[in-house]
Amino acid sequence: MYAVVERGTAVPPSRQLAALLRDQIASGALAPGQVLPSIARLAQEHEVATNTVRKALTILKAEGLVESVAGYGTFVKRESAPPAMD
Repeated sequence: MYAVVERGTAVPPSRQLAALLRDQIASGALAPGQVLPSIARLAQEHEVATNTVRKALTILKAEGLVESVAGYGTFVKRESAPPAMD
């Protein structure tokens, strides 16, 4: 069962969806390097428009949590290695 964003709240659906996906990333349910479901699939699962999903992914990209690879999809960003100490 997937969480459905709430209608009629002060929080826009795109921000609600971004928060749901952020929580899945933080909990490890969506692991680093894992591909996210397609925009269409996320829209269907969370009962929102595809534009809402795009906005949510834009939020997560701006936060550095996901990255898109043209032709392959959107992935949970892998943590970069800390700089080497000399």
